[in-house]
Amino acid sequence: MSDLYLFNKPFGVITQFTELDGAQSLADFIPVPNIYPAGRLDKDSEGLLLLTNNGKLQHKISNPKNKMEKTYWAQVEGIPDSAALQSLRNGVKLKDGVTLPAKARIIDETVLSATLWPRNPPIRFRAKIPTTWLEIKIKQGKNRQVRRMTAAVGYPTLRLVRYAIGEWTVDNIELGQYKHITV
Repeated sequence: MSDLYLFNKPFGVITQFTELDGAQSLADFIPVPNIYPAGRLDKDSEGLLLLTNNGKLQHKISNPKNKMEKTYWAQVEGIPDSAALQSLRNGVKLKDGVTLPAKARIIDETVLSATLWPRNPPIRFRAKIPTTWLEIKIKQGKNRQVRRMTAAVGYPTLRLVRYAIGEWTVDNIELGQYKHITV
């Protein structure tokens, strides 16, 4: 059995235990010794981060070769058309190569309201440009991949929330809180 911690990471928190440039770190939220993040989540992204005390489990979760699916909710600028969604589904050409195909669909913001928390600080809205929420599922882990994918198809990401990694989700975990389970 291994310890696994499901952490709902707030915007602006870095995914390491030591402070960097005055930013909040995992140590500000998780007072558990000898655990390490299984993967990363950018400072300006929110949502699920897994941590464990087991190196083999950490490798299994974070290694892209294991193809563990990650589900993201991306609030993008504009209303993506069917061609943009199909591009995400086919794989997007980025500077470092073509991404693997993603599962991508528009989701109704009202569906998110039961789970999604307000962001602090809020995103910057533009009066004449609507926003849309997408659900994007990927099995890859390129640096800032979802943000780069949506930008490449013409719809920059304004807010990015990781909802799930494999079978684990942020459901019932308050922002800035964690849940301990054994696996």
